Amino acid sequence: MKIPSINNIILGAYGTVYKARDLHNGGQIVAMKKVKVALTEDGIPLSTLREIALLRQLEAYRHPNIVRLLDVCHGGQSSERDHQLVLFLVFEHVEQDLDSFLKRAPGPLSENRIRSMSYDILSGVDFLHSHRIVHRDLKPHNLLVTSNGRVKLADFGLAKTYDTEMKLTSVVVTLWYRPPEVLLGLSYNTAVDVWSAGAVLAQLHTRTPLLPASCDSEQLHAIFRLIGRPPREEWPAGVCIMAESFPDYPPKDLASVLPRVHPHALDLIKGMLVFDPAKRLTALDCLEHPYFTEEPLN
Repeated sequence: MKIPSINNIILGAYGTVYKARDLHNGGQIVAMKKVKVALTEDGIPLSTLREIALLRQLEAYRHPNIVRLLDVCHGGQSSERDHQLVLFLVFEHVEQDLDSFLKRAPGPLSENRIRSMSYDILSGVDFLHSHRIVHRDLKPHNLLVTSNGRVKLADFGLAKTYDTEMKLTSVVVTLWYRPPEVLLGLSYNTAVDVWSAGAVLAQLHTRTPLLPASCDSEQLHAIFRLIGRPPREEWPAGVCIMAESFPDYPPKDLASVLPRVHPHALDLIKGMLVFDPAKRLTALDCLEHPYFTEEPLN
């Protein structure tokens, strides 16, 4: 596949994304993620090969809530001096991301629309987790919304096949959607995605971020103001930050933070935003929650 003609450019944290037309496949519109990869002595870094392998693996299933990877194009080496390789990951083009969708919505979303989009997000997360993949950066910018309102997970630049002892890096999960175990420097697992998804689900109801903050410390304060500071006996061992570093925040009634939200939706989000990852709902638990099972999905 040759590089398609380029129409538009979007700058992202892990590469530049182009809107392009694939002249070799009926002129369909595609999204091309341009990635410059610093070559090592052994060639392409394992992290880059990992992302491509993950996407190839997922593409075989054609899951409706995972963005499709159509091709990988070699863009050549940027220069001998830079020792960088240029790759183009060619994805299906989806009209907009969830952040843009929420900003452009003329008013509050209907309960049926919120429920359907919530199910799409959790279905995609559960699919990843069933294949031992943690997305690690779920946020509205990485959730794409199709013209018929379906949601697809995208941008797997931070995704990783998980094991039981994954440690954080400083870039795992965008701050407002970052769970407490990452902020505290603990090992983490699939539960990080559930926390992030919970924050996104809350945002579907209000169209504003649930837990905005400007640094890690402020983020922990914002979290504890919402869910309450955990008691000392629940504070994880081996953490350099002591529980007493924070005021003894009582938990808020989530209904006061998310007014006019269905009680089942409140219960679901509350179960996703639990301090202890082991006590947090799994993505599969969420899909089986009464919020989805007691009302038909449109």
